[in-house]
Amino acid sequence: MNVAGIPLKNPLILCSGVLGISSALFARLEKAGMGGIVTKSISLRPTEGYPPPTVVPVAGGVLNAMGLPNPGVDAFLEEVGEASLSIPLIISVFGTDAKEVAAMVDRVSPYCDAVELNLSCPHAGGLLAIGQNPCLVRSVVASAARAATVPVVAKLTPNVTDITEIGKAAEEGGADAVSAINTVRGMAIDIHQAYPVLSNVSGGLSGPAVKPIGMKCVWDLAGAIEIPIIGIGGISSGGDVVEYLMAGASAVELGTCLGSGGIEQVTAIRDGLDAWCSARHTTYEALSRSVRDKF
Repeated sequence: MNVAGIPLKNPLILCSGVLGISSALFARLEKAGMGGIVTKSISLRPTEGYPPPTVVPVAGGVLNAMGLPNPGVDAFLEEVGEASLSIPLIISVFGTDAKEVAAMVDRVSPYCDAVELNLSCPHAGGLLAIGQNPCLVRSVVASAARAATVPVVAKLTPNVTDITEIGKAAEEGGADAVSAINTVRGMAIDIHQAYPVLSNVSGGLSGPAVKPIGMKCVWDLAGAIEIPIIGIGGISSGGDVVEYLMAGASAVELGTCLGSGGIEQVTAIRDGLDAWCSARHTTYEALSRSVRDKF
């Protein structure tokens, strides 16, 4: 299958921020059956992120406020250069403005099969502000598209009134695809300490609780834009993947389930998806938009 110029063996892609940090992990994920890999989000210069605690389990998922820690693009590309993969590598990048994002895209394009633009992290500086503003999204995506020699995927936030406005802006800016959704803003309080659990106070919620939100965002986007959509949020079974594809996604990204179930979850989800398709004599491509297109 092919999604926006990205060749995939199956619709399962590793989500940014989960395990996408080393060539050794890339190889394990490929062996488990992952169709593609999105790396941890990378910046021009090293970023320390927030002090702990940065991750806390909550009912229905996980809250995190990491602050996008990473070693910077030069150190990261040294690690990526050691990877030998037969599946697509998608490097996630972020920056403070259009110029910085374009510089990142230009720097990483020779080392990957596509670039994902993190425009919408809810706990990292001004990224959420960029992702909530259609004009800024259009400008940043346009700068990235001009700098890229590989497909550009814009990652969208659910923390807006109407995600279709952001999706249209990304499409108008020249994105080859969008991925939706990033985490949902949330927080937790330790009632014994009478203090927020996360050092950053608030963070982003991922996991099963956000699946209905992700599904609705994909559904709405599929009715508003023409470019492919990669669905994200709460996927932990082959049936979840089927739902996202039927709603309008062309592929999906897996994240939180790997933290709770391990890398072997990839194999279980892929096998469940393949069994479902085989029993009904259908394909991944035929599933995509099969319900959305009825409306």
